[in-house]
Amino acid sequence: MRHQKRVKKIGFSKAHRKSMLRNLAMNVIIHEKVKTTQAKAKAVAPFIDKLINVGKKEGKLHVIRELDRLVNHESCARKIMEQLVDKYKDRNSGYTRITKVGYRSGDAAPMVLIELV
Repeated sequence: MRHQKRVKKIGFSKAHRKSMLRNLAMNVIIHEKVKTTQAKAKAVAPFIDKLINVGKKEGKLHVIRELDRLVNHESCARKIMEQLVDKYKDRNSGYTRITKVGYRSGDAAPMVLIELV
């Protein structure tokens, strides 16, 4: 039984899930909004919060290395450090908004728009 387990599996293996969440988080940060399924959006929102909170830490060199370890994308890490940290300096969490936009025509999966607040 999976009582009190916090990881949303989404039907993928650990490596596939980690890769998918990393890519989705990078796209949300770079483009500031992405249309995806509801399950993926709910799974990636805490990861985006973690990335922005890491960027808000003291010690610039350590923060840069930690962001590079988490996202593996230079322009994404740079955008977090230069723009998003200043934008969210008064906010502790809740950097994303999930808005329902309907259902996908192929398999009727609930689609949402995840965007930075």
